[in-house]
Amino acid sequence: MGFILDGLDTESYDRDYGDRELLRRILSYFRPYRARMSMVAVLILLNSLAGTGAPILVSATLDRVSTSPGARIIVMAALGVLGLGVLAWTANYVRRLYTAQIVGDVVLKVREDAFAATVRHDLSFFNEHPSGKIVSRVTSDTQEFSNVVTLSLDLLSQVILVAILTIWLATLNFGLTLLLIGVAPVAAIVALSFRRIARKVTRQSRRVRAIINAQIQESISGIVVAKAFRQEKAIYDRFHENNRQSYRIGLQRDITFNAIFPVLSMASGLASAFFLYASGLATRAGISPGDWYLFMQAVGFFWWPMTSIASFWSQFQDGLSSAERVFALIDAEPRVVQRASEPVANLRGQITFRHVQFSYVPEELVLPDFSLDIDPGETLALVGHTGAGKTSVARLIPRFHEFQAGELLIDGRDVRCLDLTQYRQRIGLVPQEPFLFSGTVRENIRYGQPDASDDAVCAAAMQISGGDWLADLADGLDTDVGERGANLSMGQRQLVALARVLLKAPSIFILDEATASVDPFTEMQIQEGLDMLMQDRTAIVIAHRLSTIKNADRILVMDHGAVIEEGSHADLLDSGGHYAELYNAYFRHQSLDYIEAFGAVENAD
Repeated sequence: MGFILDGLDTESYDRDYGDRELLRRILSYFRPYRARMSMVAVLILLNSLAGTGAPILVSATLDRVSTSPGARIIVMAALGVLGLGVLAWTANYVRRLYTAQIVGDVVLKVREDAFAATVRHDLSFFNEHPSGKIVSRVTSDTQEFSNVVTLSLDLLSQVILVAILTIWLATLNFGLTLLLIGVAPVAAIVALSFRRIARKVTRQSRRVRAIINAQIQESISGIVVAKAFRQEKAIYDRFHENNRQSYRIGLQRDITFNAIFPVLSMASGLASAFFLYASGLATRAGISPGDWYLFMQAVGFFWWPMTSIASFWSQFQDGLSSAERVFALIDAEPRVVQRASEPVANLRGQITFRHVQFSYVPEELVLPDFSLDIDPGETLALVGHTGAGKTSVARLIPRFHEFQAGELLIDGRDVRCLDLTQYRQRIGLVPQEPFLFSGTVRENIRYGQPDASDDAVCAAAMQISGGDWLADLADGLDTDVGERGANLSMGQRQLVALARVLLKAPSIFILDEATASVDPFTEMQIQEGLDMLMQDRTAIVIAHRLSTIKNADRILVMDHGAVIEEGSHADLLDSGGHYAELYNAYFRHQSLDYIEAFGAVENAD
């Protein structure tokens, strides 16, 4: 089976849970519903009593009819069986109704816990694990989780029925009852012998489904790039390969589960034949026809829970495997851990790095020994080649990642001791590619401040270029941005992101400027928005625009996680060092474009 499971590596946070631990965790979610569960137990008992009452009534009727035949007895028995059937159906219906409500509440809670655990993870978690696989655990795995409960309750109902019937049979013929009980372990051994391989193939089935979900999500998200490079066939071929692997695992899974039912049916037939012979001999010894009928019915009752396990074993194992994957997601240890939760009222914006070491992957240091002092209200620009460590510095400040050594102080306080929620409320971030959520421009600006009034939202938008940019939107602030902001240009998305941060009024502002080209007029609007944001607050800018760099109080030139130059734009150019090389290579053409663009705007005015 090795060729089938190739490429299905576990996630780094996956772990194996024993059946006992899994069931304990599952049951912990049902504790708040003990009252309703007690009602379900009563209904299961009532359903089982009604279910066992019917064959017992038929057995008694057979004995009565064999000694004194009469239509009245048969009619009474028929009505009794009908009444018991109605009672069993009613109890079963109400029980399933209660069960559906309980399972729905539990699945709701499990999904909430899984999603809450997901959003609590730091960015390194999402960098390491594909979003499609995480989505699969939060959605489909939590739904499969409910099958464990439903099937367990069905099985419990049948076990109670068998227990009641066994007690009754023991009062009729203790020897045959012991013989009947002796058959049960055979069924249990046959069914449970498949347990380990069943768990393995169902676990792999869930993993390959998560891989397919992740690939589909990635393919759809990147469909523009795929079409631009004519790679539709490549992404289809990759999907086809994963889909074929899913087919092979599904085939192995079906073979495993379909094998158990014929084996169990054969064992059931042999056991029934043996018991038929043994009970037939007992009939000669004086057992009544009704009791013999009851014992033969009991053989089916004894085997039915085992055949149910065989029939639903795949779903049961799917549920356990899904529960295992969900609990692994919930139990995954965060890398960013706060030592304390000290309140954060206001921030002056002083930031101090002291000999910080940081790596995304062990043994690959991005910042080997980084030290830096940023004064309150200072605008600091970070420049350097790709991989120099600029983004890493910016991501450590809001605690998106955990550093391995050194200290990061905010206003002289260890960042690891601050209340993380309050601290991040005082940080404004505009990432390299601004992300907009589905909804209107107004809703996206209000995203960081849900309680902000419409007037406050409008005021924040008007602070950027006097609100002129709103005139280019079809419905102004009520313009629908589309999925991920697809209805807006990159420049408009940046303006919305800037307005969103302006409304938040942070003490520390972090900007990873987008490298995408925008027209000169939009660039001017963006720069005006940046000027507003950087007033009277500490600003850290990963700079790609000359206009931003020139306005910075201080420029740091980084290389391989270290500061190799620092100073103002003019001083660094005069020194003729690494910054001068970067300027000549990347920024000089922006200077000419900037002059031409503003000249065109002034002439138009």
